[in-house]
Amino acid sequence: MALFEVGRLCVKLAGRDAGRKCVVVEQLDETYVLIDGATRRKKVNLKHLEPLAETIELNSGASHEEVKDVFKKLGLEVFDSKPKQTPQRKKHLKKVKDKTEKKAVKAKPKVEKKEAAAVKEE
Repeated sequence: MALFEVGRLCVKLAGRDAGRKCVVVEQLDETYVLIDGATRRKKVNLKHLEPLAETIELNSGASHEEVKDVFKKLGLEVFDSKPKQTPQRKKHLKKVKDKTEKKAVKAKPKVEKKEAAAVKEE
């Protein structure tokens, strides 16, 4: 029986999560395992783990929710990441020119044509 089987409680020795308890969720190969618990769920080298005497009943590849439930029953904390909050984008509105200005501009030349025609008649 392997020392780092699925369900083995461990303490992380190296890295950002050093000193925190975790559980082996899946055996990836001879030197790496997938861990979860009070640490971030990630692939870890066995050299960075210290096995504890306790084991937990877990299926291979257990989800984060299953690990979370078991850790709560044992009274251990669990690392939960918060979903990233993305602010809503502002909608850029196109600038619209007033239609009254366009009509006024078009109306002026028509008046000038009429005045020009009236001047010609005189």
